[in-house]
Amino acid sequence: MTRILSVAAAAFLATTAVTGAFAADLVVGVSWSNFQEERWKTDEAAIKAALDAAGAKYISADAQSSPAKQLTDVESLIAQGANALIILAQDSSAIGPAITKAQNEGIPVVGYDRLIEIPYAYYLTFDNKEVGRIQAREVFKVKPEGNYAFIKGSAADPNADFLFSGQMEVLQEAIDSGKIKNVGEAYTDGWLPANAQKNMEQILTANDNKVDAVVASNDGTAGGAIAALAAQGLDGSVPVSGQDADFAALNRIALGTQTVSVWKDSRELGKKAAEIAVELANGTALDKVAGTVKFNGGPNGVDMNAQFLTPIAITKDNLNVVVEAGWIGKDALCQGVKPGSVAACD
Repeated sequence: MTRILSVAAAAFLATTAVTGAFAADLVVGVSWSNFQEERWKTDEAAIKAALDAAGAKYISADAQSSPAKQLTDVESLIAQGANALIILAQDSSAIGPAITKAQNEGIPVVGYDRLIEIPYAYYLTFDNKEVGRIQAREVFKVKPEGNYAFIKGSAADPNADFLFSGQMEVLQEAIDSGKIKNVGEAYTDGWLPANAQKNMEQILTANDNKVDAVVASNDGTAGGAIAALAAQGLDGSVPVSGQDADFAALNRIALGTQTVSVWKDSRELGKKAAEIAVELANGTALDKVAGTVKFNGGPNGVDMNAQFLTPIAITKDNLNVVVEAGWIGKDALCQGVKPGSVAACD
């Protein structure tokens, strides 16, 4: 009997050692679409911290806005021993073969912030339709009628349409009644500010500068639109939306050239992605991850396991929220702001 117990104990200890070694050796690979964008550095820091706390290793690759490079990046991350992948897709359709390769090798995938409409990938993001509603709502408060321009995100990113759909939920009634006129809308290739600026310039030219409001889908496109407005002396007089709470955008809100940025605390998103990646790598089923809901609102209606975090509107009136949360310091927020003009800067 004693010998049987000893054998059982030895087997248990061996299993525990293997499990412990796996946890210690667990590698999470992160494929970034375009790491040059400011906000992803904050996401990365949160992912790294959470993986470090879990005893897992972080490796990454930057696709530099190239869908083709992202495919080879994912292959490289797998070759380097990734046990789980977090993928910020540059092109939600083009990334398909990489997901298939991961699935064939039993490597779980977290689709990070942008929808990868493949059931094998877990979808983690903020509620993007609500982001669009917030953007439209805050601009509409300032300009309840007039000529509206819509600077959308990348056509290759389903988020662009989720955002626009949310914006239209808020504005459609005013458009139908004639209070608002859509005088131009354009997708922004790669979400690049330079492309957003060109789009805005073309809309301004087509309308003899008679644009009263701009619903831009993120802070990068907002920055491009505001640059185009500034060239015509219109910055500060035309409300502009954004999202991501980029430091430059928050400073523009304090200065009065941007109306709202929708804050999606990417520290929370990054932490959650890392935790889910580790959980999936350790064998948890997608639908057993705490907080998971079913989602089929993508372009193709595919059933997905997903989790949605809650966004917050940041305007001149509540800039203190991001300061108090440690997201941005007063120096960066208030650069160039006149004393007494913004409460958060006093």
